[in-house]
Amino acid sequence: KVDKEYYVMQGDFYTKGKYGDPGMQAFDMNKAVDEHPDYVVFNGKVGALTGDKALTAKVGETVRIYMGNGGPNLVSSFHVIGEIFDNVYLEGGSTVSHNIQTTMIPAGGSAIVEFKCDVPGEYVLVDHSLSRAFNKGCIGKLKVTGEPNEKVFSAKTLTKE
Repeated sequence: KVDKEYYVMQGDFYTKGKYGDPGMQAFDMNKAVDEHPDYVVFNGKVGALTGDKALTAKVGETVRIYMGNGGPNLVSSFHVIGEIFDNVYLEGGSTVSHNIQTTMIPAGGSAIVEFKCDVPGEYVLVDHSLSRAFNKGCIGKLKVTGEPNEKVFSAKTLTKE
């Protein structure tokens, strides 16, 4: 049992336009064949898991993410910045690895990740091939609320006396 379950799907899109061009974009077969997507996104569009659409949890809760990669071409290096996955069900199956920070998900594949939220904050979901996150839209957020736990994390800077 876990406290929160989410379904996230990554996909890569190949358009006649450029990243950020407005309006409906036609599919570009040449970009697809060359595996040069204009967009790599979670849940179908840029910003699908940000702002008021971010995932949420509370300190002390365990989160499970069913993470799929629809491709059609790129492998995902799924990571939540600031978290370590307690359990990763490789390829969505029964083989479990523990204490993983980034998991590879093939195009057309999946994984299940679980982790406990120990401190409040905004955790960033990314494809750790980071140009996909910051330049092609593959970024989301998990907003964790609750009381701080300074035994786990403190932003205080220690000074020598």
